[in-house]
Amino acid sequence: MAAGNPAMAFPVAQAAVRNSVLAQRLLNLVLFVTVLTSSIAFIEPSPHDALMMLLLMTCIAARVGLDRKLFPLALLVAVWLIGGFLSLIQVGDNAKDIQYDGTSLYLGIAAVMFACLFSDGNLQRLSILRRGYILAALIATAAGYVGFFHLLPHSDIFLDNDRVSATFKDPNVYAPFLVFPIVWLMLKILTRGIRFFDVALLMILIGGLLLSFSRGAWAHFAISATVGIVLVFLVTPDPRMRARIIVISLITMVIALLLVTALMSIGSVHDMFVERAKAIQPYDVGPGGRFWQQQQALGTILENPNGLGPFEFDRIYGLQQHNVYMQGFLVYGWLGGAAYLTLVVVTLMFGLITVPMATPWQHYLITAYAVFVGEAVEGLIVDTDHWRHFFLMLGLIWGLGTATINYRRQQAWGAPPDDSLMLA
Repeated sequence: MAAGNPAMAFPVAQAAVRNSVLAQRLLNLVLFVTVLTSSIAFIEPSPHDALMMLLLMTCIAARVGLDRKLFPLALLVAVWLIGGFLSLIQVGDNAKDIQYDGTSLYLGIAAVMFACLFSDGNLQRLSILRRGYILAALIATAAGYVGFFHLLPHSDIFLDNDRVSATFKDPNVYAPFLVFPIVWLMLKILTRGIRFFDVALLMILIGGLLLSFSRGAWAHFAISATVGIVLVFLVTPDPRMRARIIVISLITMVIALLLVTALMSIGSVHDMFVERAKAIQPYDVGPGGRFWQQQQALGTILENPNGLGPFEFDRIYGLQQHNVYMQGFLVYGWLGGAAYLTLVVVTLMFGLITVPMATPWQHYLITAYAVFVGEAVEGLIVDTDHWRHFFLMLGLIWGLGTATINYRRQQAWGAPPDDSLMLA
């Protein structure tokens, strides 16, 4: 009827536009709340997990599409998950093991969803993500300060063996969560100048990172910050801007060192820092140590093409191997382990190809890529296959990389840019 009646077709079209706008606004709202709750990880299932399901439904309602360039991501994630489910055959109906693979499924879907969500390069949506993430990181860091300095009764719930775990179960997960907003703020200061508010936020978050006393996270931050600064320096064509980046980098380093020095003047911080700063810890070496476990894991991988299933290596040897790539083969079998390793390598290559291309969202892509590089390296000493922020970075790289390729093609063809990409 509407197709044959122009008088009816116009109101129908208006209603469709209104519904589309409403769906987009709802999607942005759910995205903000979901990211905001991402630091609440000391309970399972967390509010963030439930909101992720809501975010998926709003993505479907808003008709968020799957670009063909995201097929490699979806395929590798699918193969990784298939390997994990095949490995469950040998562990029976153990509810804990099934839940583990269920979490992997949820995170794999989340990575593809985030890639789809940001594959249009919409700066308004990226800004929502950034604000929600920074606020979530500040909430977690504030809880960490309260716990470490015992500012409230029972505040030790935010500690784990005198190390800050904040609103996470583990300091080694809490601290890497902070790296994305820290690197983002650093790059913003380098490219847009020193502003008191940005510097204050940066110092608060760096302090929270330090008080986690996580050696892996410290190395992760150092690698990610270095990669981010180098990439911004290399993609900046203006010599004056490059000189400014060098000068501000040195100033930022001095400010960060002053903050660390101030915290080190506190006795409890100094003692813990000296202990944790040792390159080798007692649990790293000797029979039953981390490195010994990794040797055992290598032999176990070669003997078990279908893997062992979740938690089985820990049950047999009494400790995890603390290497996500070995974890991939032990838990997901040769099929899943190879898919996971390939996914990390291909993502690093895809990001490296798209990062140098000038786009309105280039600094977001640089930040996500730099953080992912740090997490890929940290995976050599920590199991990162269930870190929510790892899969967010994975999705961001693929999504923004896809948006970058599409944007450059539009430029090459002389097509006018999409106005939605310019929203800040």
